[in-house]
Amino acid sequence: MFLVDDLLLRPLVSLGNVIHSMAIEEMYDVDALRDERKENRLLYELGELSREEYERRQEEIRDQIALAEEAREHLSGRVEVKR
Repeated sequence: MFLVDDLLLRPLVSLGNVIHSMAIEEMYDVDALRDERKENRLLYELGELSREEYERRQEEIRDQIALAEEAREHLSGRVEVKR
């Protein structure tokens, strides 16, 4: 009975864990958000964004980074989060 359970359920559980880790990585990718902040700065320096748009976007990105870091810290003990 246990052998059958291991053969049938273990791959599904492993696949579920991998998908969950990938989703967490995609949702809370701090490095991508930092790159987005740099891109926003570059667009502002090139004159493609107004000062108001630049500041609004910087604030949004800063909030997203804080949320992502908090979520990673909260989830780090529960799931494997790769960096």
